[in-house]
Amino acid sequence: MLNFALEYTLTMLHAPKIINKTLSIRLSLMIVLAMSFLLLASMVCMLHFSRKAVKEETLLSATQTLDGTIARIDNVLLSAEQTAGNFYFMILPHLNEPDKMYKFSKELVESNPFIIGCAIAFKPGFYEEGKEFMAYYHRMDEYDSTLVKSETFGTSRYTQQLWYKQPMQTGKPGWMNPMTDVDGVTEPIVTFCLPIQQDSENVGVIGIDVSLNLLSDIVLGSKASRNSYCILFDGDGTYIVHPDSSKLFQQTIFSQKEYKTEPGLKEAADAMLRGESGYRPFTMNNAEHFIFYKPFTRTTVRGRSMEKLNWHVGIVYPKEDVYGEYNNLLWYVLAIAIIGLILMFILCHVIIRHMLKPLKLLTASAQRIAEGKFDEQIPDSHHTNEIGHLQDNFKAMQQSLAVNIGEMEQQKAILQERGEELKRVYNDIKKADRMKTAFLHNMTNHMITPAAQIDKDVSTLCAPSASTDTLNLAENVQKNGDTITKLLNDLINMSEEEMRKEDAYENED
Repeated sequence: MLNFALEYTLTMLHAPKIINKTLSIRLSLMIVLAMSFLLLASMVCMLHFSRKAVKEETLLSATQTLDGTIARIDNVLLSAEQTAGNFYFMILPHLNEPDKMYKFSKELVESNPFIIGCAIAFKPGFYEEGKEFMAYYHRMDEYDSTLVKSETFGTSRYTQQLWYKQPMQTGKPGWMNPMTDVDGVTEPIVTFCLPIQQDSENVGVIGIDVSLNLLSDIVLGSKASRNSYCILFDGDGTYIVHPDSSKLFQQTIFSQKEYKTEPGLKEAADAMLRGESGYRPFTMNNAEHFIFYKPFTRTTVRGRSMEKLNWHVGIVYPKEDVYGEYNNLLWYVLAIAIIGLILMFILCHVIIRHMLKPLKLLTASAQRIAEGKFDEQIPDSHHTNEIGHLQDNFKAMQQSLAVNIGEMEQQKAILQERGEELKRVYNDIKKADRMKTAFLHNMTNHMITPAAQIDKDVSTLCAPSASTDTLNLAENVQKNGDTITKLLNDLINMSEEEMRKEDAYENED
């Protein structure tokens, strides 16, 4: 392992030298680098618009889910309202028959699977002076269809409960928010209250109970994404629909710890309570989420009570559900891009190396030619591109250079031969000149003695005892002899000087 690390380190240290030295690697890196910039720009644009499209698709999906959720909830409510209205007109002819009130209550619950309880209550003394009357049937729970008859609803008197008092006072039908004011009621419900009128007087109330657990199951059954869920709460923040059933009766949005610690959730809740539509990011359980929300609006139906419920619906998306596939796509694209660039580098390197193979051959041939191997054989090129033309031209240049070098070698041999011949001639000339100089020197040496003798004899003739004519003649002879002597001395000096120069030249050679 240590040896591998050492080899890898040395390779990385020598990588710049290898890159600078190898043309194919440099060209491949330049191509890959250019493609990387183009690919990076394309990826940035693609991912930007993909993220935008994902966000728009999520917003559209959330809007459709919110509308669908509202429609499903409203269908449940409308179904309960219509059932109550139908039985209302069935009850009116039998108001004076208290026993039939139990029958109508039971049949009403049985006729609609969304209804888990029905109470038909009349004002005290309606049937018997001073006595209260309420016919009440309810299911064991939202998942058990067994009906139970009961005389009471909760532990307090029904006349003190809001579902009864409000319709009796206003004479208007409407939905009551989850029953948190009724002691002894542990199951979260919403109640539709329909006042019973006789001779324009409110004499009783029909209360239709819809389970919030059942309503949550209906709404949460259709999910926009794997981990998304819907919530519905009223103007007090009380949950009407929530995936955690324990919150439906015991908790409000304001009592959640995230409402106090997470600004995004607080802003979203406050905006929902103001009746706004939109979305907000927030963090819950260390995970990022989006909440899309809008006010709950009921469908307008003729004869329907259209009082404002002040309900608010929202859909919570974990950010992973929104951008999970996008993030996976990002990593996939990045991995594919890296692998593609590596494969492109390898492919470019192989192709460029193959294309530059003639250049490598020419480089090696040029190196051998530079070393003096002018007869280097360069093969014919099989390429028709610029590199092929370069190889052909280089081959022609090498052949021309070889011919010229051969001719130069021949000329050099001829010149050397002529030089040797000239050297021999020069030596012969020097030898002849030396012989001439030696001859002159020898001759002058032999001439100087007689000339000196002539000078001596003439000097004798010129003695005072000689005659005048003889003296004149002797004087002339003496003058001529002096001249001869002088010339001979000069010739000897010149011959000696020439001999010294020739000796110096010979020493230099």
